[in-house]
Amino acid sequence: MQYFYPSIHFQMSSYFICVPLLYYLTFSHLSTVYHCHSVLTCKEGHSGPTHESIQTVLDRKSFRPAVNLSNPTITNISFTLYAVLGVNEKTQILTTFLWLRLYWVHEYLVWDPVACDGITRISLPVRELWSPDIIVYEFVDDDVSQACPYVYVNHTGHIRWDRMLRLVSACNLEIFSFPFDIQNCSFTFGSYMHTTQDVRVSPALTFEEMSGNSKRYLEASGEWELVTIVGDTSILKFGIDEWDIITFWVVIKRSPLLYVVNLLIPSSFLMLIDILSFYLPPHSVDRASFKMTLILGYTVFLLIMNDLLPSTANGTPIIGVYFSVCLALMVISLLETVIITNVLHHNSLKYREVPRWVRVVVLKHIARLICYRWPEQDSLASGTQMDKGNQCEPAQGPWIIQPSSVAHTPSHHPDSNKGPVATVATVPELKQISQDLSALRAHLTSLQKEGQLLDQWCHVGYVLDFLLFRIYLFIITCYALVIICMWCVWINQ
Repeated sequence: MQYFYPSIHFQMSSYFICVPLLYYLTFSHLSTVYHCHSVLTCKEGHSGPTHESIQTVLDRKSFRPAVNLSNPTITNISFTLYAVLGVNEKTQILTTFLWLRLYWVHEYLVWDPVACDGITRISLPVRELWSPDIIVYEFVDDDVSQACPYVYVNHTGHIRWDRMLRLVSACNLEIFSFPFDIQNCSFTFGSYMHTTQDVRVSPALTFEEMSGNSKRYLEASGEWELVTIVGDTSILKFGIDEWDIITFWVVIKRSPLLYVVNLLIPSSFLMLIDILSFYLPPHSVDRASFKMTLILGYTVFLLIMNDLLPSTANGTPIIGVYFSVCLALMVISLLETVIITNVLHHNSLKYREVPRWVRVVVLKHIARLICYRWPEQDSLASGTQMDKGNQCEPAQGPWIIQPSSVAHTPSHHPDSNKGPVATVATVPELKQISQDLSALRAHLTSLQKEGQLLDQWCHVGYVLDFLLFRIYLFIITCYALVIICMWCVWINQ
């Protein structure tokens, strides 16, 4: 990992044994001109500063390593987002894993690399050195990160501390657009105790560089994808004190494929089956039982998939509203089936006449509106003729006889030549036959009338079924288009 020298300027007073003439530090350039020995001493034949001189500096770890205490210690911060460990929507907590890097200057740990056999940096235990008390203000849990006990110290006094940080931070999570949601969480770094007079903070890398480094490591992290990292420095004021802080905004986006496959596609299939159930003939198939079974299956599906849906007190995700509306539409579909079943069976079993306003509104205007056609075009005409009288006289029938003519013309009977006795004996039998034929004719006429009434009520039910189905299909289409457009807008953001 390339070593980095933050841009910082400091002055060294006469406290040192010898004073460098010039320190000019930039990100890419460092020049030092020495006229004598540094604070840390070296011995001939030994590489690096002597242990005695280093221990002398380490004994002063309780004090901020600045020769002039009026000059603040500048701390440079950079991090790499390595993984998103978890997002808890209910508690509004984001758990991430960072590679954190801190830089600062220890003005006492300075030596001449020429006198120290070319040694330009050494590693020292961080517990033996003064370190800035940099914290993350959004931290809401105990720090259980793995400790990194050593730091690198450059011969110019620059210290680099690399550590791993398991960050459990509070974040205002917006889950309305789940599973196409984008979260924007802030990490605010700053000193806990030292004000701007003692410690100043600044980014060690540009925000574009930190964002690019994080994207390389977060590409195969699973559910979440890093969008960008931006930041800004500011001053936190509290009373008369001021703290220097730097805020990073980490923008992450959820990968929706898992939820689309496990939630949206099965729900869409169930809704499609509910729409296709309208093509079942309502007069011969128990459509209501089929729809009740479908609603039961959809409810079980929601219970199984409840763990995948985020829950929070701040609001309900739109996918939850989507499922609720789908369930409500399936219930409305069941109610429509109940209404059509009542029209087809309840009214037809009572053999009631179809009201005139129903014939005009339903069979005439609504049927024309939805382009409904039925094979028997004269059904409505026959129903209109039945309104003019209580009886419907058929044109012809093999069962029509004239009993009176038979009674008064016995000579036409084949046995009429047998005399008056045969005629008297035959007339009661003919009367009985005539009565039976009249009863049969009345029964057949009643069946014909019932069939006509049943046919009219069937047409009323079919017209209403076609109308309600088109309304139901229109509502589902509009609702699906609105949901898809909203999700497409969020995806393209």
